[in-house]
Amino acid sequence: MDYRVVLLIGATAIALFPGHAGAQEGDATAGATVFKKCATCHVVESDTNKVGPSLNKLFGRKAGTHPDFAYSAAMKAAGEGGLVWDETVLRDYLHNPKAKVKGTKMAFVGVKDDQEITDLIAYLKQYSQ
Repeated sequence: MDYRVVLLIGATAIALFPGHAGAQEGDATAGATVFKKCATCHVVESDTNKVGPSLNKLFGRKAGTHPDFAYSAAMKAAGEGGLVWDETVLRDYLHNPKAKVKGTKMAFVGVKDDQEITDLIAYLKQYSQ
């Protein structure tokens, strides 16, 4: 098949199905609203721990390693096993925390709406530079 045909097919797919082509961009403003579900236990604006660890500079951090937070043995083990917070890992965790890290202390049941997770990730990324 001619590469130009392949490019045309790809461009058509992106035009017709934009939500399914490549990474979905989130809305950080909408993510701030979603974060209200998390704000009881977490902060993102500073490096201060609450009931849960600070989520400031979360992306690229090894799980279970934020200073001065008493993580569950399961979260520490996940980090020691190589779990590092990136978009994919966080998406899985936010969808069902207890399934992603069995034995986590986090009581939150998760965010079931994929768009809310995408928006929340966009919001959190603002605080990971």
